Amino acid sequence: MSFSSPPPASNEPKKEPTIDKNDNDNGVDQLNKEPGTPESGVDESTLVAQKKIEELEGKLKEQESKYSYLYADFDNYKKRVIKERADLLKFGWEAPARDLLQVLDNLERGLAHAPAGTDKALTQGLEMVVSQFKGILEKQGIQTVTSLGKPFDPNYGEAVAQEPSDQPSGTVIREHSPGYTLHGRLLRPARVVVSSGKEGGG
Repeated sequence: MSFSSPPPASNEPKKEPTIDKNDNDNGVDQLNKEPGTPESGVDESTLVAQKKIEELEGKLKEQESKYSYLYADFDNYKKRVIKERADLLKFGWEAPARDLLQVLDNLERGLAHAPAGTDKALTQGLEMVVSQFKGILEKQGIQTVTSLGKPFDPNYGEAVAQEPSDQPSGTVIREHSPGYTLHGRLLRPARVVVSSGKEGGG
């Protein structure tokens, strides 16, 4: 049996393991990198997507604000239309109502100036017509302005003359024609005579 002899010992010095400087720098760079720093195209696309989302959210808020203003404008418009329609129903017949008041004036004048000896049944019938006429007007919102014996109010009356009287100055002492309102709004001013106070100021 033969044995092989061991290889002769090498006289060359042992080489120390070397570290590549580039590898070392790469390691330091990896340690120094802040967390969340994009390292690939996927991360960059995520940032782009986030930016796009923020832009869309901003546009959405802008549209919501515009919608809120538009809704408020429409709501105000709707309320205005409802009010105008209600006013039209209340006051849309002012002109024909004034014409009817002239008819009522003539009926009342006819009663006031009926000659003595006029058939009583005729005058009573005319009184019933006047009363019925006034009742219909009241149902439609027409009310008589009471001015006789009260201080003259230029908002509801028209002074056609002044006369001395026992009433205090500025008091309505006679009506040529009564005034009327329609749902609280002046329809026709009363035409009145106003006291100028006692004659001679005594």
